[in-house]
Amino acid sequence: MSKVNKTTNLYKTPFSRAYWQDACAELKDTKMLVFAAFMVALRVAMKLIAIPLAPNLKINTAFLANALGAMVFGPVVAAASALVSDVLGVLISGDIYFPPFALTEIAGSMIFALFLYRARLTPTRVILSRFCICLFVNVFLQTPIMMLYYKVMMGGASYVLTIPQIIKNLFMFPIESVVLTLFLVAIQPLTYRMKLTYDPGRKAAQPACEPESRGLFSSRQIALLVLLFVFGCGCVTGYLFYHYDTTSLTTGYTTEERAEKNQQMDHIIEQTEDTGIDTHQSVSIIESAYRPFLSRETTYNVAYYAVEGEVTDDLWELKKTPASKHKALTRVGEAVIVMNDRAAEILSITYTPLNCDH
Repeated sequence: MSKVNKTTNLYKTPFSRAYWQDACAELKDTKMLVFAAFMVALRVAMKLIAIPLAPNLKINTAFLANALGAMVFGPVVAAASALVSDVLGVLISGDIYFPPFALTEIAGSMIFALFLYRARLTPTRVILSRFCICLFVNVFLQTPIMMLYYKVMMGGASYVLTIPQIIKNLFMFPIESVVLTLFLVAIQPLTYRMKLTYDPGRKAAQPACEPESRGLFSSRQIALLVLLFVFGCGCVTGYLFYHYDTTSLTTGYTTEERAEKNQQMDHIIEQTEDTGIDTHQSVSIIESAYRPFLSRETTYNVAYYAVEGEVTDDLWELKKTPASKHKALTRVGEAVIVMNDRAAEILSITYTPLNCDH
């Protein structure tokens, strides 16, 4: 087994050259690489194991192995291990591999490492690490990756951010923080005796954790947990308002839904406006549709086209840009239609004809 000259220093923050030198040195330590391989295998296996809490609510135990490994071998090895576990997990499950998903695995592992590697283990550090993963990785990073996945891999449809998913993720944060703290505090004496973690200032038989972390959480840490939960709710609420205000519902339409919606808009325009176009020679294309967060009203921005020749099914399936470049279509009007989709009620319609020869 190779011998590597590493320090046994602990660091208050990861923002030092010595910290990253020790983290990189783990790549040359055979003992640490063997432990990393074991953690990868354990992490992949634990993805299939969950602790049920309630109907449709469970704790996936893989994050326990992820946090333990990151605490032991640091951010550099953690990033490599996350990539390997992601690939192995896909191979075992038989799913289609989508490389950007690895970014969430890597980010989560590195966050655990940045808070826990070569640091005194305290509930505060564990809480902060789990909070950063729940908010910044599981919500802010994973959402655009899921949107890209649905767009590239699911036939053009886009991922729609769902409120139940967000609420579940926030609700699990304090529970997972408590479970993770108890797990790491219980297992750290073993990692200390195996010389996987260090605390030069204490005797070998004494666990390298703060006295406050041996029992229940202190009042300050409970307050921190509550404050972070409230802060997370505020951040996510603001993000949801921004997301729904700036993300068109049309990105989530399937081909069939797009065709159905376009025909619905065309019917509304023809029934309420005198366009001067034969209804059998026109199509309407929804260019954007926005429904504000917690609102029941959807605003559709619709382009109205005259068709040269026969109206075929493929014309109804067009999106904004293909429609604007289609040789058989001439844009003759625009409409803004506000609807209550649940009640199928038209709240307002504003049609603006364009001066075009057709």
